[in-house]
Amino acid sequence: MALPSALRPPLRRLCPLSALLSSRPAGNKTDGQRKVKTAGEWCSLPGSSWEQRLADAVTPLWRLSYREQLQVKYESQKKILQTLTSCLEERGRDIQKPGGLCCPLQPVVPSPIINGYRNKSTFSVNQGPDGNPKTVGLYVGTGRARNIVCVKANHMENIPPKHKQVAQCYEEFIRGSPLDPCILFHQGGHWRELVVRTTSRGHTMAVVTFHPQALGQEALAAQKALLKEFFTCGPGAACALTSLYFQESTMTRCSHEQSPFQLLHGEPHIFEEVLGLKFRISPDAFFQVNTAGAEVLYQAVRELSQAGGDTVLLDICCGTGTIGLSLAHQVSKIIGIEVVEKAVEDARWNAAFNGISNAEFHAGKAEVTLPQLLSAWEDARPLIAVVNPSRAGLHYRVVRAIRNCSAIRRLLYVSCKPEGEAMRNFLELCCPPDAGRKLVGEPFTPTLAIPFDMFPHTAHCELVLLFTR
Repeated sequence: MALPSALRPPLRRLCPLSALLSSRPAGNKTDGQRKVKTAGEWCSLPGSSWEQRLADAVTPLWRLSYREQLQVKYESQKKILQTLTSCLEERGRDIQKPGGLCCPLQPVVPSPIINGYRNKSTFSVNQGPDGNPKTVGLYVGTGRARNIVCVKANHMENIPPKHKQVAQCYEEFIRGSPLDPCILFHQGGHWRELVVRTTSRGHTMAVVTFHPQALGQEALAAQKALLKEFFTCGPGAACALTSLYFQESTMTRCSHEQSPFQLLHGEPHIFEEVLGLKFRISPDAFFQVNTAGAEVLYQAVRELSQAGGDTVLLDICCGTGTIGLSLAHQVSKIIGIEVVEKAVEDARWNAAFNGISNAEFHAGKAEVTLPQLLSAWEDARPLIAVVNPSRAGLHYRVVRAIRNCSAIRRLLYVSCKPEGEAMRNFLELCCPPDAGRKLVGEPFTPTLAIPFDMFPHTAHCELVLLFTR
């Protein structure tokens, strides 16, 4: 199945990656750059500036033209499909197609926006290149190697100016605070990471994470008041925040249920528009990081689903409901499942606000909710599933429930890391029946693979795999 011409990238004839890279003019290479073993990854040599080291660590393809970036990513996705094909052959599924892959691989669909595309950025607080422990930026180095340096992200091409502005203001605030940053929990300190979210409607949300240590409620209230004053009446007012949140957290990551997000200023939500629908976004709700790219991806999912008016669509790991709700007008019913309760609240609000009455959303772990739902499934309507999990992939019980539900004949798997745990999911969906592992349903077959460049300048892209049976 081919994509509509509007979604096809301009890159049509693909040459080998090695030839592409070797054909680059020598003047395009920068001192301090060398090719490493993994295709498409670059690292910095000693002598590179801290800004170059950060760019190489976070956006390793930034030195390449965008056409070259797409070529690198195509070759990477091709290797992933080659691995899937080989693994399926080892398990007795010989489904190799012309070209040596288990299914056709479309060229990478380019991002409509190449620079400043991120709608969410997370900034850390740690020691900078100058030794200042109150530096707000992104990490170079690793905790394991004990060589972390926090470098300001002002030069990063994937981060929009608004995010950089909020990060700079947060750094100014904490540098003026008598409280120390919290770099290692057991060493004390308080100021931690900053999350900035923005939308195409001009909304900006900032979430500040703070370790309370032994501070009492009165001292905590004073710090929150100072933070609010800085961003509403002080230098930070230039950021024009729509929402300012504060979270007290004693863990690396905290959900709203574990430690509530406290609204210090502004509106409780920001809003985004995707494919003509309005979506409400909470502090910790999942939303595709590249909004313009997400619209292209969702349009393709809509077409690939081939959903008719009598179809029931399962939207698994649905987040705020963006994929399911974008298909609501062409299906009979949407059933969404999401583990983050606040995201489910947003999804329900999104459905109601957009006048969508044929959608229901369930809060809970997919590995618990989906098997219960499908075990009692008696609906005769066609059933299509769309899954969009995190990098950790789907829980085995989710894959088993999908595999063993004979009503599901068409499955769209949207993966941000297909070479990781998602590969295990692909194999479990497609391997021959295995009674010992309770994979007794008819196996799926990969039918089409389409990579979407949701992350320009990085080595990553989103892979949509269509499975049928």
